[in-house]
Amino acid sequence: MPVDSFFTIPQHIAIIMDGNGRWAQKRHMPRTVGHAKGAMGVKALVEQCATLGVKYLTLFAFSTENWRRPEDEVSTLMGLFVQYLEKEMGALATAGVRFKVIGDVAGFPPELQTRIHAAEKFTEHNQAITLVVAANYGGQWDIVQAVKGWQMANPELNVNQLTQAQLAQHLSTAGMPDVDLLIRTGGEQRISNFLLWQAAYAELYFTEVLWPEFDLIELKKALISYARRMRRFGLIAEQVDK
Repeated sequence: MPVDSFFTIPQHIAIIMDGNGRWAQKRHMPRTVGHAKGAMGVKALVEQCATLGVKYLTLFAFSTENWRRPEDEVSTLMGLFVQYLEKEMGALATAGVRFKVIGDVAGFPPELQTRIHAAEKFTEHNQAITLVVAANYGGQWDIVQAVKGWQMANPELNVNQLTQAQLAQHLSTAGMPDVDLLIRTGGEQRISNFLLWQAAYAELYFTEVLWPEFDLIELKKALISYARRMRRFGLIAEQVDK
């Protein structure tokens, strides 16, 4: 299913990768197998996005709420993160991928923190696409941290002087464009505390497809849906057409 050349490609795609556990349970396997299967498709997805001209791809890997999941599942997710950094980072770096993690990294085991920082440093000058992994991340946490960051940077100012533009400079995504297209797999239709500020005007795309089955064909379906929409940003259609 080709994406026509005249279609508008979003600068920034964000994905809630939902359905790993259900994919495994449907096959009478542990939920952890689903997470491993879901991680396998990330490299191809990143490379395809880069080829299409997407500049930022943000994946919701682990939320601040996910710590409440069973201990073995959390441990598996941490292990998969380490494995991904070990096995895939070299190939992604060669492909021009810049790697960035947003979220409270300090909450992770020391080994994982070290690998994250090393991967970010190793790829910091790459420009083909930026792969952003939201890990131990929550949109509400992000906004609170941004307010605190602004106040620390401007101790002489009152919070009443804080503007939207100033706050955006202290979000974990500072310097990145806001989300154009937010995709959620797995059939649920909510954004689950993901990039609340950055997705204010994002186009939303929900699919029943479980994340381990979300392949390049499914990605192109989402992009075609996005390209057919009129993004008005509060204006009316006549104003957008001008």
